[in-house]
Amino acid sequence: MAFKLDSVVPWGRNMEEYKLMFQLDDNDMAKKFAGFGDGPASFNYEMIEKNRKIVSFDLIYQFSKEEIEKRIEDVRITVMQQMQENMDNYVWKNIKNLDELEKTRMSAMKKFLSDYEKGKADGRYVFHELPHKLAYEADYFDIGLSSHFLLMYTALGYDFHIASIKEMLRVCKEIRIFPIVDLDANKTDLIKSVIDYFRKDYKVEIVKTEYEFQKGDNKLLIIKK
Repeated sequence: MAFKLDSVVPWGRNMEEYKLMFQLDDNDMAKKFAGFGDGPASFNYEMIEKNRKIVSFDLIYQFSKEEIEKRIEDVRITVMQQMQENMDNYVWKNIKNLDELEKTRMSAMKKFLSDYEKGKADGRYVFHELPHKLAYEADYFDIGLSSHFLLMYTALGYDFHIASIKEMLRVCKEIRIFPIVDLDANKTDLIKSVIDYFRKDYKVEIVKTEYEFQKGDNKLLIIKK
């Protein structure tokens, strides 16, 4: 079945959020990154502004700038209404209120859109679907990041998550996944099973982060070779 843009709710985060979510220090920021499921985040744009190295992978990169921009606008009001109805499920610390949230997200996505066509031409925004094999050699990237994708979507199943993380680990020396809860911020058997699987051959660590927006999403999974 063909992937349709109207099945996606684009919602982009910025570099400062990425640094907090993934515990990225100055030493990390000098490394070569792969971002999986980055969507319309401005992390790639902001990294390139600082002459850093990054490639972002996502299914939505098969669509045009205009199509993605329209989808962002189509879902913006609905998303903000849902946020207002569920404010008690969030920690209003890094982001203080709904107005700041909307401004932060829209600012990140506008930066992404301004960079999207050039980034695609430069090979920084790559249409790809995990767990399919990437066109990169082993250990090409230093750090692979998955923001609000892997481990959250439990309906994708155990086999999908294992295969996806394996492919990420093939091309990355280490990967970091945030958060490690499902869409309702609950711990799941899937997360435990995935961690148990990779503990056999890799160094696996769960780290508490300085970033918590949805209540309960303040832990990061790091898997290293």
